[in-house]
Amino acid sequence: MDSVAGADLLREVEAFLIHEARLMDEHRYDDWMALWEDELLYWVPCNEDEIDPSRHVSLIYDGRESLTQRVWRLKGKQAHAQRPKSRLLRVVSNVVVERVTGDEIEVSSAFVLGDVRNAVQTVYFGRTAHTLTRRDGVLRMKRKKVMLLNNDAPLGNLTFLL
Repeated sequence: MDSVAGADLLREVEAFLIHEARLMDEHRYDDWMALWEDELLYWVPCNEDEIDPSRHVSLIYDGRESLTQRVWRLKGKQAHAQRPKSRLLRVVSNVVVERVTGDEIEVSSAFVLGDVRNAVQTVYFGRTAHTLTRRDGVLRMKRKKVMLLNNDAPLGNLTFLL
């Protein structure tokens, strides 16, 4: 990929990740779900970043059905730990297009997530690995792995989207 095409792709990916962050921060769940491919994986490892999720606990390990149920709870009154809803703000940075293979784009980024709920402020730091693809000219998510820096420590209420 030449440097102009690479720079254009990086800008497009950055815009996509910033848009995704804003949708999550604003609790726009249906719009966020529309960013995903039909077959998906949303993963937040626990204790270590590089674990086998079939043999170790994960904070979240969702395919389409379980992620749809998670979003349904967040949209309704079933997520009691989100009453009132968290006020969220994410800063996405250090975006790198790691690899382009066929129709897949592997991307890494860093984030800072501020959460304010019931007058308690919590800050989370982490890295994210996305696998993106393009359908009908639009970027979509196939996989998202969120690696919290403190995933090996006791964590508070993580009922919102990471």
